[in-house]
Amino acid sequence: MPPDVLVALFGQANIQINGSQPFDIQVHDSRAYRAILANWSLGLGESYMDGLWDCEHLDELITRLLSAKLYDRAVGLTRLRLTGHALRARLMNLQSPTRAFQVGETHYNIGNDLFERMLDPLMIYSCAYWERAADLAQAQEDKLEMICRKLALKPGERLLDIGCGWGGLAHYAVTRYGVSVHGITVSREQRQHALERCAGLPVTVDLVDYRELSGVYDKIVSVGMFEHVGPKNYQTYFNTTHRLLADEGLFLLHTIGGDVTAPSVDPWIDRYIFPNGKIPGPSELLAAMEGRFLLEDWHNFGPDYDRTLMAWEANFVARWPEISATYGQRFFRMWRYYLLACAGYFRSRQGQLWQLVLTKQSRKSPYRSFRFS
Repeated sequence: MPPDVLVALFGQANIQINGSQPFDIQVHDSRAYRAILANWSLGLGESYMDGLWDCEHLDELITRLLSAKLYDRAVGLTRLRLTGHALRARLMNLQSPTRAFQVGETHYNIGNDLFERMLDPLMIYSCAYWERAADLAQAQEDKLEMICRKLALKPGERLLDIGCGWGGLAHYAVTRYGVSVHGITVSREQRQHALERCAGLPVTVDLVDYRELSGVYDKIVSVGMFEHVGPKNYQTYFNTTHRLLADEGLFLLHTIGGDVTAPSVDPWIDRYIFPNGKIPGPSELLAAMEGRFLLEDWHNFGPDYDRTLMAWEANFVARWPEISATYGQRFFRMWRYYLLACAGYFRSRQGQLWQLVLTKQSRKSPYRSFRFS
């Protein structure tokens, strides 16, 4: 029998243990109860990876848990461990220069064969823009076009791409807008793929931390990288981008954001997916930018990440047989849990997706942002 405390806790989100609703948790092994009671979100994810429970609509299960704010109601040992996790993030600089490449090794270097099957043809690993798109490929291309228009790219300009991924944005900006691009990444696998994609184009890609950069760029873009910067480095990040940006330049920052400022990232995500990450809250961003940049535009399209993640999950499941022998069943369950839990995070509206356009105070030209209508 499930412990009464878990029955009551899940009940607050209208979730039943071994119930008939598609978002109910189906427990196969009582060890799941002990794992969840001891470690809450970490135990929930790990026990799923171990096959101790299942759920027909895992994304909706997580949506309901988050919407009911059950994470705020952890008790006993679980509360102590969550507090310890938050204290670690507060006391340590988890994103220091010596730790900057850990997320590349752990996550982005998993294998290009995985990401090639999960993502769109340009391999864009960030939220797509679904305003007028019917499929993932078009939604990602629309996102790239919107970024280029927000940056008002012009032929001959020099664009810095901080966290350039597999080179999709660099390739698009060069071939469609005639700019040159300097991309940086902390992933050797991403760098190799980006160099191959952009061979023969005015694109350079370096394996380097953003803090080591020098020079001046007409435009700067950073898509899906700021989540790895960390609060102790926010001022350094904005000081660095301010130093690198031309006086008349534009800087577009594309990042996941939280509805409120959280002390740390989810423990399961930290251990298995994105080590040392931290989702910024709005007040954290504004405080770090103040005195450095003017905020020209703040665009939130968080619900689009839910749809993006569900498209990635569908691709991953459909093409899993091609790579299953390489990764194994526990990885399959881990990766599905990651994609569907994150979809639930955005569906609950705790997760947001922001594009900010920033300028120096020295810029004289007026700025007008862009949206697809």
